Amino acid sequence: MNGPVQAEAGEAGPRAVPKGRPPQLFPLFAAADTLPGIGPKAAASLSSLDVARPRDLLLTLPHAGVTRRSVGRLADLRPPEIATVTVTVGRHHPPATRGRPWRVVCSDGTGDLTLVFFNARREWIESHLPTGQTRVLSGKVELFDGLAQMVHPDHILRPTDPPPAGFEPVYPLAGSLTQKVMAKAAAAALERVPPLPEWIDAALLAQKGWPDWPAALAAAHAPASFDDLSPDATARARLAYDELLAHQMTLALVRRDRRRAPGRATVGDGALRGRVLAGLPWPPTGAQKRAVDEIAADMGAAQRMNRLLQGDVGAGKTLVAFMALLIAAEAGGQGVLMAPTEILARQHLAALTPLAALAGVRIAALTGRDKGEDRAAILRDLAAGTTQVLVGTHAVFQREVAFHDLRLAVIDEQHRFGVTQRLELAGKGREAPPDMLVMTATPIPRSLALAQFGDMELSVLDEKPPGRQPITTIVLPDDRLAEVTGRLRAALGDGARAYWVCPLVEESETVDLTAAQDRFVRLRAEFGDAVRLVHGQMPVEARDAAMAEFAVGRAQLLVATTVIEVGVDVPQATIMVIERAESFGLAQLHQLRGRVGRGSGRSTCVLLYQDPLNETGRRRLQILRETEDGFRIAEEDLAMRGAGDVLGTAQSGLPRFRVADLERQGALLALARSDARALLERDPQLASPRGQAIRALLCFMEQDRAIRLMSAG
Repeated sequence: MNGPVQAEAGEAGPRAVPKGRPPQLFPLFAAADTLPGIGPKAAASLSSLDVARPRDLLLTLPHAGVTRRSVGRLADLRPPEIATVTVTVGRHHPPATRGRPWRVVCSDGTGDLTLVFFNARREWIESHLPTGQTRVLSGKVELFDGLAQMVHPDHILRPTDPPPAGFEPVYPLAGSLTQKVMAKAAAAALERVPPLPEWIDAALLAQKGWPDWPAALAAAHAPASFDDLSPDATARARLAYDELLAHQMTLALVRRDRRRAPGRATVGDGALRGRVLAGLPWPPTGAQKRAVDEIAADMGAAQRMNRLLQGDVGAGKTLVAFMALLIAAEAGGQGVLMAPTEILARQHLAALTPLAALAGVRIAALTGRDKGEDRAAILRDLAAGTTQVLVGTHAVFQREVAFHDLRLAVIDEQHRFGVTQRLELAGKGREAPPDMLVMTATPIPRSLALAQFGDMELSVLDEKPPGRQPITTIVLPDDRLAEVTGRLRAALGDGARAYWVCPLVEESETVDLTAAQDRFVRLRAEFGDAVRLVHGQMPVEARDAAMAEFAVGRAQLLVATTVIEVGVDVPQATIMVIERAESFGLAQLHQLRGRVGRGSGRSTCVLLYQDPLNETGRRRLQILRETEDGFRIAEEDLAMRGAGDVLGTAQSGLPRFRVADLERQGALLALARSDARALLERDPQLASPRGQAIRALLCFMEQDRAIRLMSAG
């Protein structure tokens, strides 16, 4: 099927063509097997690289390179090296027995070079390397028994053929693919690249020194050195910006579409918020005030709010969320705070009840535990509007849960709630969907926040309220465990409360990590009835009971897994021991450490590790010891692990970029975001010459949702 492309791309390709794709892009969306050298077997191998069309191949760039040194004489070879040499073909030595290699001895008068071929076919090898003929060979030269040899040369050329490049790109491979097949197919795909109007602002293009789009693609597929493989190389940076601009343009269109959706202005008079502020032991931070102002402005607008509140451990997100809920109450409406677990919902209720008392509003909780008449009473008060603030779990999504006038939904730890559930919550507004405020306790690097939540407005809490105690972080090898338990015994004797976190629930034969169950048994033997156990496999009632006993002080030592990572708030707890700390991620360690230092007492976090530590583990623990700044920790985590791992590959919601590198090109992403928003402000219909060019970019980048939104006006 290696013929010219005549039909519309969608007819041959696996995906339907969005309405409005420019005809000049059709050849790039044909099936991969329309490229020379790509038959059914190669096409199947390409599909495992997520390459189905020439367009995909254009964005599958070389990821490495091979430097080939041109050597004038065999005597000047420096094995092991990849070299290009000119030789005279000498004697052939076919294999004497099955399984032995075919050898060909070549020379140039200054030395010899033996070529080695396994499973060689006689007719092929004798036709390519006829005795007495001159050939240009290129490949890896190594010494074997003191003699230079080249196993399966990469190139066997006649003297009249073009020589191999001094730097050769290396493409990712799969299945039956070879570098020659990839290079030939990529070259053919490049020939199909049409001239398109420029979509990057002319001033930015000049400032960055970026080539035009076809030139950037050609240069990226023909790197001349390792520098050309860097994300900072001009061709790659330009192509990365194209990807990021298309992505941010899509998010800007989605955001505009949401803002057009019917909303309801919710304006408070500040009376309830004033009562709470007057009763606080210290004033809010500047970041908290700024966030509340941003939320109030959004809620007061006629469009529906869709805002992300991001804050470090202990930055005071709960107070900001409650102030937002009070705006709804001041306007005569209601608000709901959604928590992913019953433990967290009950803790939110306990934390907010004193604030609700200051404001004079009625607050209630609704979880799966509420049954019978108690549940019926909660639902009656909610429907009548006498309960202004509800704290709930997934139980709130049930059909019979009806609000009198729901104005605001606050979602804590949004990744625990699916899109369908958020839509169900949106349907509980009376005249329009409620405003949405999403909270996350995990500091997210700015580049990831823009990629994952770019369609949302962003409020960041980057200050900590006064009264938060600094936490002393100690890093110790686990052979000093006895010393740690000795100091713990003294602290518990003085009335302290402590967490002891383990990576597993039960001992495993396949994973060499400490189990909470085993550690609980040992610590219970040492400290008696003061010890409780909490992990995710326990019944909810047993887990809640253990947490409650720890919270009120009937238990002093809580052995746990990472189930306590987020939201557990016991201000009296001042000690955190994390066993096998090197096995946790940076962000996870930071969250766990944040369970202490929440009260007035001095707090300590002990990170126990098992020797020998690898370099990554050492760096991770060093960062924890150096800083409590969650945003710096998040950036370090991103640099060490990559975007998918930081947010969790399966659940991250991150777009998959083929060229752009979020770990290293965060500044480009921020630039693309401001560029996309500014263009949409100036040219909302994308009708200008640049707007029309952006439409072509969106089609090439398959931003189908953006194309649909443009079609809808």
